[in-house]
Amino acid sequence: MNNDLENAVKLCERIETNIGRVIVGKEDTIRLIVIALTARGHLLIEDVPGIGKTTMVRALAKSLDLQFSRIQFTPDVMPSDVTGYNVYNPVTGEFDFRPGAVMTQILLADEINRTSPKTQSSLLEAMQENQVTVDRVTYPLPEPFMVLATQNPIEQQGTYILPEAQLDRFMMLVSLGYPTYEEEIDILNRFSEQEPLTSLESVASSDDVFWLQNMARLVFVSDPIKQYISQLAQKTRSNRDIELGISPRATLMLMQAAKANALLEGRAFVIPDDIQQLFLPVLQHRILVRAEGRVQGADASQILSVILKQVPVPTRQ
Repeated sequence: MNNDLENAVKLCERIETNIGRVIVGKEDTIRLIVIALTARGHLLIEDVPGIGKTTMVRALAKSLDLQFSRIQFTPDVMPSDVTGYNVYNPVTGEFDFRPGAVMTQILLADEINRTSPKTQSSLLEAMQENQVTVDRVTYPLPEPFMVLATQNPIEQQGTYILPEAQLDRFMMLVSLGYPTYEEEIDILNRFSEQEPLTSLESVASSDDVFWLQNMARLVFVSDPIKQYISQLAQKTRSNRDIELGISPRATLMLMQAAKANALLEGRAFVIPDDIQQLFLPVLQHRILVRAEGRVQGADASQILSVILKQVPVPTRQ
């Protein structure tokens, strides 16, 4: 088991280092992406334009020997562009299925909030059940399957807010943020003569990803840790500033992400630190703050940080 843990840590380090050849100074965000991949989760990347959201997703896709597809969401994109559609074949007299963008392993849903709610909802089945249904016929998606969606939180014109059911399918919400002065100099130097993304090579195969995901499933979660997660969830549902607390799906995703984080740190068991590190990335996009709280300046991250301090941390028996 120790050898497996060491191999898992080394594999994740290879992936993170490879992405770091393109993305400068965002080690924490890169780690969260690898955690989501290991935990079989989907990721929503929210930040202003030009920060490198799309470049980061492309770097992940090129680091893995997996099928990659990108769809640029606009108001005129139809659900069939995502899921696929049937076309009549006059030769055979039957309908042939034409796969949509979702029929891949790594899907970049670029600017997901720029398309209609109807098109957004076409991803729900794929993200939850790894399949799509077209004209009553169900097609399984290739595995492993991961959706990485980007959106701009500032622009309002021509955008559609993601509904709660859609947000709940994303394991984590992350943002990149502006680079520091030193990081920006590094970006200018690195991209002045060549595009690092074009020369990036894969460092992990689909078998490696499957192995990593299966290893994460074997990570042990004790009863006190499960009780800790449940107590945190209950606090979000009884908080007076929260209109919509987290769902059981969210608690499951928090546990899965914590197991992946433990694996990446070379442990075969989850500790409270794993829960605390991932509490905000996994839950901040799932709760709905009441209007009264927003007027007073409260936001999801602030409320969750308070809850994290209120719930007693389990101690080793």
